[in-house]
Amino acid sequence: MKIVGQEAQSAQEIHEEGDSISLCSMFAGDESFGIDTGKIREVLGRKDLERVPMAPVFVAGVVPYRGDVLTTVRFRALLGLPESAEAGCVLVLEDDDGEERFGLLVDAVGGVVTVSRKMLEANPCTLEAKCKWLFDGAYKMPSGLMVQLDPQKLRPSRLAETGMFKQGAMGENA
Repeated sequence: MKIVGQEAQSAQEIHEEGDSISLCSMFAGDESFGIDTGKIREVLGRKDLERVPMAPVFVAGVVPYRGDVLTTVRFRALLGLPESAEAGCVLVLEDDDGEERFGLLVDAVGGVVTVSRKMLEANPCTLEAKCKWLFDGAYKMPSGLMVQLDPQKLRPSRLAETGMFKQGAMGENA
C-alpha cells in the first residue's frame, strides 16, 4: 500500500485522524482514476464480454459472475473515448444498499493508493457537464492527477436515468 499525502503529514497522522481513503487506481486511455476500495467487490481481470443487442453505447455487455449475469459499463464510452481493441479489466462494483451489482470495464487496474481526504480538489468550472457529474474531484499525485469516481453514479440504471449519456445502439449518437 502506498500512502500519498501532504509532506507535513505522516502516515500515522493520516490514519489517526480517520482522514484517509484507499483508492484502487484504474486507467482509461492515458488518464488515471480512483474508486474507494470499499466500493469494489472484486476485480475480475481481463474478460471478453457478451454484447447486448440494441444496448446504449455505455453498456459494454454482460459478464457471468458467481451464478449471476452482470451488466458492464464501458468507462471509455462515458468519457467519449473510442473503443479499445484489447480486452479490458472488469471491476465488480456494488451500490450502497447492496441491491445492484454491475461491472465497470476499464483499460487497466493499478494498485491501491491511500490519500488524505483533504487533498481532494474540486472539479474545475471549465469541465464538461458529463465529466462534472461523473467526477468527484481529483488528487494531485506524483505521476499526475487521479480523478475520484463515485460508483453510485456509474450504475447502469443511474446512467440511463440521467439522459446525459443518451446514445443510440452500438455507436450511433442520438
